[in-house]
Amino acid sequence: MKSLGPGIITGAADDDPSGIATYSVAGAQLGTTLLWTALITWPLMAAVQMMCARIGKVTGQGLAANFKKRFPRWLLLSFVLSLLVANTINIGADLAGMADAAAMVTGVNSRWFVIVFAVVISWATVKLRYAQIANVLKWLVLVLFAYPITAFIVGADWGQVLRDTFIPSVPHSSSGWAMLVAILGTTISPYLFFWQTSEEVEEEKAVGQSTLAQRRGATERELGLRNIDVGVGAFFSNLVMFFIILTAAITLNRHGITTIETSRQAAEALRPFAGKFAALFTLGIVGVGFIAIPTLAGSTAYAFAETLGWRQGLNKELKQARWFYALILISTGVGVGLDFIGVNPVKALYLTAVLNGLLAPFLLVAILMVAADKKLMQGQPSSRLGWIVVAVATVIMFAAGVAMFVV
Repeated sequence: MKSLGPGIITGAADDDPSGIATYSVAGAQLGTTLLWTALITWPLMAAVQMMCARIGKVTGQGLAANFKKRFPRWLLLSFVLSLLVANTINIGADLAGMADAAAMVTGVNSRWFVIVFAVVISWATVKLRYAQIANVLKWLVLVLFAYPITAFIVGADWGQVLRDTFIPSVPHSSSGWAMLVAILGTTISPYLFFWQTSEEVEEEKAVGQSTLAQRRGATERELGLRNIDVGVGAFFSNLVMFFIILTAAITLNRHGITTIETSRQAAEALRPFAGKFAALFTLGIVGVGFIAIPTLAGSTAYAFAETLGWRQGLNKELKQARWFYALILISTGVGVGLDFIGVNPVKALYLTAVLNGLLAPFLLVAILMVAADKKLMQGQPSSRLGWIVVAVATVIMFAAGVAMFVV
């Protein structure tokens, strides 16, 4: 139980308001036909995040710092700039989703909540140290149970659910493939790669391993505990994904509601069919947003800090890592700005999910190369099985991306 932490937080952050929107759109448009994706993405996501955790644990450095030793600077900068754009849009859309959900419950204008949530999250990220932030985020994970509860209360044709879960239905249109790419990009998402690796480093710093020499290498027991942590986090992440798609399918799609423009529309559309339990869906959006936004902003800051040589870490005070925290505040501020200029959050989220789905396989190739590098990995490279599973994830994501344009 003590080992649960970074993997659980990463898994919960994967079901952020952007993920909720993407899964809701999938369920509304295509019903239960994509439920099988949860069975596929669970082991793939777990293998990818385990590999990232291993890189952080063994090398004592974040992902970008390891890329810096292995790849040209221009390639690394293209990675982190793409991450910055996608994460900033994601932050804005997540804030909008949280604000819409809070407005539904309170009746207060959602724009006030955009500002309040941004200020609270920014203050906590800058003011609190890593151990405090991690403890808060671990407890917030409990809000994700709102989604399985809602699905069971509403009721489903479990025979059809089982068929669509265990018998894959391959998309037959460009839009169907784009939805599959979006699901893959939301579940196996680039920002989670950087966050997982950096969190492992922060965990080591939190127990006094302040120098790189102290952090290098890991025992088999340490790596085994990290795998348990990541495996549990990935399982619950994909379980929640499954039930969000299911809830949208058995309420919205079943009643002919296939177009969703905002997360608020998704929650409001549930009301006639889920009754008071739609509030669970709504409150879950707010709770998970508090997990996701620090993860999004933090992963960008870690990537840039390691690439450009800034002092960094959530264990440091503002004056000790000014540029690191400045980027967190700037990306959150720009996200707020996107909400005030009228960017449609669900369309932005869906576009971001597709972009992540196209970017992720290129990052996975880089991760595979680092994980197999015995010198970088201190003689503890990734296992053959882990490498093969991540390679399969890479091929699947490349194939889905190509099919989106070809079909």
